[in-house]
Amino acid sequence: MCGIAGIFHANPEQTIDPQLLVNMAAIQHHRGPDGFGYKTLDEQGVGFSHARLSIIDLNEERARQPFLSQDSNLLLAHNGEFYDYKRIRTELTLKGARFKAKSDSEMVLHLYPRLGLEDMLPHLRGEFAFALYDKQHDRLMLVRDRFGVKPLYWSNTGDKIVFGSELKVLFAHPDVPRRFNAKGVFHQLMQTTVPGHTAFDNINQVKPGHVVIIERKHGKFQVTDQKYWDMDFPLQSEREKNDRDDEEYYIEGVRKQLLHALQLRLEADVPVACYLSGGIDSCSTLGMAAASQQSPVKAFTIGFDDADYDETPIATEMAESVGADQDVMLLNAGHLYENFEETLWHTERSIYNTLGVAKLLMSRHVHQAGYKVVVTGEGSDELFGGYPAFRRDMFLHGMDTLSPAERAEWESILAEANKLFQGAMLAEDEVSDPALNELMGFTPSCLQPWLASAVHVPGLLSPALRQEVEGYAPGQAIAEALDGDMLEGRHPLDKAQYVWIKTMLEGQILTWGGDRVDMANSMESRPPFLDHHLAEYCAQLPPSMRIKGRTEKYVLREAMKGILPTTLYEREKFAFMAPPAHTDPEKWAALKVLSDNYLSDEAIEQAGILDKAGVKALFDLHESEDTTASTQVKLDAVINHMISVQILHKHFVATDVPSLARQKAYEYGWHV
Repeated sequence: MCGIAGIFHANPEQTIDPQLLVNMAAIQHHRGPDGFGYKTLDEQGVGFSHARLSIIDLNEERARQPFLSQDSNLLLAHNGEFYDYKRIRTELTLKGARFKAKSDSEMVLHLYPRLGLEDMLPHLRGEFAFALYDKQHDRLMLVRDRFGVKPLYWSNTGDKIVFGSELKVLFAHPDVPRRFNAKGVFHQLMQTTVPGHTAFDNINQVKPGHVVIIERKHGKFQVTDQKYWDMDFPLQSEREKNDRDDEEYYIEGVRKQLLHALQLRLEADVPVACYLSGGIDSCSTLGMAAASQQSPVKAFTIGFDDADYDETPIATEMAESVGADQDVMLLNAGHLYENFEETLWHTERSIYNTLGVAKLLMSRHVHQAGYKVVVTGEGSDELFGGYPAFRRDMFLHGMDTLSPAERAEWESILAEANKLFQGAMLAEDEVSDPALNELMGFTPSCLQPWLASAVHVPGLLSPALRQEVEGYAPGQAIAEALDGDMLEGRHPLDKAQYVWIKTMLEGQILTWGGDRVDMANSMESRPPFLDHHLAEYCAQLPPSMRIKGRTEKYVLREAMKGILPTTLYEREKFAFMAPPAHTDPEKWAALKVLSDNYLSDEAIEQAGILDKAGVKALFDLHESEDTTASTQVKLDAVINHMISVQILHKHFVATDVPSLARQKAYEYGWHV
């Protein structure tokens, strides 16, 4: 797990400053503090750099990236992990390939010449983002894993392509402008971003399951965005023909696929620990890991000082049942805002809840305990219908046999069970978006809380930005970014899960809840539930195996029943999040300290993003006696977003990032 960077000039005769490449590696030192490398192909106008976190092949010289192929035709920089690499390496060796290292990364240099890009990608299993330059065809390929676990950004400045694992890596190049985009800010303030977009002008993400191919043609770039994988649910007509009545068939299939995915992710040349909350997901991974390994598994748990949100008791019960060595880090909710600014440096996007801060502190704790790798539970809810929004869509749109009265009763039960998260996980009131309705037949419940937040955004924007987004429809922008072919003819639950995977999973859970806050402390997280073989199997599961009656994640519960404590097996899904600010006077006071700093009249005027009157009006609404608790949860999120965009401005617009990158390279002793 590492950080990558690179430059690709339109003019192949344009040389690249190697120290600039090193600076781009140094500003992401947290992703790879174990060493750096760089390579330039001066006659091609190409250069890559790499910051390394050593997990596979600990020989620093042998495994140093970027890798150049033996014939000097291919240049590779890779971030992440390819699983099952030992088998593939052996098969390639039997066919005459000769490897220089024991790294999983190197197999790309052997698969690509033999199979070509399109036929190579199905062999790559895991969480990864890599850049591959092919000198013979004069093309740069930027590839991202299927769910977007690993980040990868790029920018076309006109005369060069600049890419990197984080936004700050691109901004370390002096020719990449650091400028907010009005529509991007709009989405930062409402939480849900448009897939593939960022808050900044001319900064793009490689989409999950995509490869961006950039070829040089007569001094200009020809850019192709090519999808190589998607979460392809069966058509309803196909389900009617192929779904089986045998529950045990699906239960055993999930058990087999998940166990294999988990065991692949225990492979490392360093110790592997587990994150453990009180949910089925992390308890399942811990239980399987404990059964797979000879020695006790180390399990790390976040505890909150608010009993309504703390899952420590169930996590401890699970750890004790499998003989795990549990380490509980109890967090005072009021102290989370003290680390909010640092967290935003790493997330590079707004966050609505301090769970991202809590996870950053946890990854620091894990790193200090001597671990570099943890197995996590992310992705389970996406595959098995675990979120309350999925159950709501299932009840409303996916169960034809329910009467209106039964639907209303079930929705009432769901709302009561999730009242702590009303306004965030579920909208307080129904929100209907015309573009999403046209695309899907309904507005997915997972987007409704944030579409409800969007009505506040125009009044929060500065007059200049407000004018740029006049008449802008965020729901339509999200709908246009989704692949309608993957939604047409699908079951409503499949549609709801697909939209979440493309928006909330990639843009939130795997960003400020995953890679960015883990790698902030040089800590690799591995989510076995996001193994694409498992995902492809789960796409075939009948909706009733995911949500059976009122039970979410039914098939997973049954598959893992043998290792789960009874309390957890029978428990309804509980969303893992930090307590909202308004629920605790100490936490609200801590938020106010930040807002006094970043949302003062002077700070707002200097940044030029927000509107002073709009900000004051939103705080007045939050503190009004007539405002419901659910509305306060929603407005808590908006306040966090307002503070976030101001901090993002400080970090990436007001700060001279190229100078900061040079300074960091000097401090680390990283030089050419």
